[in-house]
Amino acid sequence: MTVDRGSLDLPNKPGVYLFRRSDEGVMYVGKATDLESRVSSYFSSNPDRDMIPRLVSESDRVDFIVTKSPSEALILERQLIRKHKPKFNSLLKDDKSFPFIALTSHDLPRILYSRHPPKDSRRWGPFSDAGAAKKVVELLRRFFGIRDNRNNLPFGYIESDDPDDYQRRVRAVMSILDGDAGLLIRGLQDEMDEHSSNLRYEAAARSRNLIASVNETISQKAIHSRFYQDCDAIGFASTGDTGMVTILHAKEGVVEGQTEYPLIHRGDVSESVSCVLVEHYSNRKPPKRILVPSTVGESVVSWLKEVRGSSVEVRTPKRGDLVELRGMADKNAEILVRRSWTKGSGNLEQKAADDAARLIGLDTLNHLVCFDMAQLQGVERVGASVVFRNGRPSKKEYRTYRVKTDANDDLRMMSEVIERWLKHQDEWPDLLLLDGGETHLSTISKMLEGKIPRESFKLASLAKREETLHVHGMDPLVLDRRGRVLIHSRDEAHRFVNQYHRKRRTKGALRDPLEDIDGLGAKKIQSLLRHFGGRSGIEHASVADLRRVPGIGGSMAERIREHFHR
Repeated sequence: MTVDRGSLDLPNKPGVYLFRRSDEGVMYVGKATDLESRVSSYFSSNPDRDMIPRLVSESDRVDFIVTKSPSEALILERQLIRKHKPKFNSLLKDDKSFPFIALTSHDLPRILYSRHPPKDSRRWGPFSDAGAAKKVVELLRRFFGIRDNRNNLPFGYIESDDPDDYQRRVRAVMSILDGDAGLLIRGLQDEMDEHSSNLRYEAAARSRNLIASVNETISQKAIHSRFYQDCDAIGFASTGDTGMVTILHAKEGVVEGQTEYPLIHRGDVSESVSCVLVEHYSNRKPPKRILVPSTVGESVVSWLKEVRGSSVEVRTPKRGDLVELRGMADKNAEILVRRSWTKGSGNLEQKAADDAARLIGLDTLNHLVCFDMAQLQGVERVGASVVFRNGRPSKKEYRTYRVKTDANDDLRMMSEVIERWLKHQDEWPDLLLLDGGETHLSTISKMLEGKIPRESFKLASLAKREETLHVHGMDPLVLDRRGRVLIHSRDEAHRFVNQYHRKRRTKGALRDPLEDIDGLGAKKIQSLLRHFGGRSGIEHASVADLRRVPGIGGSMAERIREHFHR
């Protein structure tokens, strides 16, 4: 399907844009000072390049990533081109790369301006303005006496007897390159003021230009950083019930791209973000570090570590480069959720239901019922069903079930519960979803034969392992965001049945053992307790003693005695 110009809703901000196919393939990456204006030009009746009509016709949508400045967009564009190798971009045969500022790993580090800094060096960049980066290197050498690539000491450097002096100056330079350029800028301002007071206006102008170079260079940090080695930054924004989570992917110090998840937001940021984390990383390896807008539960962190097979740091950064990266993710989320809200494209829950319907071959999915079971070593065997209407939980229709037979495995328990559910239905759902795998699907399908009219509803099972959906007549399907309402309903059924199970277990723990005696109610138990002064007296009482208690007849006395001495 050709990308629709009417569907475009891009911000008037700097950034990169990506023409994509429906299979997520990237056709073209471009940069823009104004995303909306630049992308709109691709739909002009007189395009400036011959390839543009073909690009538009072969693309299905346009994605974007907002950056802080056009120079950041320039850097990110090149990085995305190298990663995706889009069909309609040049092949970058010149292998041009942007410059870095680096400090070597020597005992007395050198400061370098280089497009290919040593692998073991501390580096900052890349910088789109090479001239500005060169000036910053010269300034740092002049102000702090740091060696250059040729091992030369700068003019004016004063040798010190303090062996730690050089390391202190190196640490000051690192602080400046990390963004704290106040010391350097104050020195340049003092120079500018002195030149001005002595009427040396050309020299003052040079100092002013140097200040601008420092500011320009130091500010170019949100796209590339030594901190972004294997890191995803989670952004979040919401308007009403509409939420958006963005995930910026950074690898080897480079922001490589972005993934977006529209969602239903009910006010708890941690819960919304946790749901997306579970969905996003269920089919991919989590990075070493995940930056989140709000603390997520320990269970989610443990699950991420299990999926990765090693440690995962999940944190909410408070300062430095990581805050900038997280802020960039938030900024993109804000723009995307505003765009979604402005479009007035309808209820997100219904859209999620419609996506799932198309995924499994249904015309509609306005009524979904999901079942799950729970037990602990055969104790309190229970089941539950949850109902979703138009993509939303319909909690008044939730039901709980106690297993009445001696069934002690999930399949037999679920068969019993669903069979009981069938008897009370005056309306069939569009989909009956089971928490389980292929075996659950075939077992329940056989149980339903002859009990309901054929094709009354579609039957499916959803296994937690890789979120695999099993549907009759279809190959197993690993769910992506199009199946988010199915995952949501399965997780809600799991939560609801476990809540009921905990309640039953708690009630059972508090239950008086005397209640297990047939015909012995609360009033008779109270009479027994008053008469014997406690349960120990009841346990050791004879039948004759028990019969003396008001309301306790011969047969009841026999049952009580047998209960304690069988």
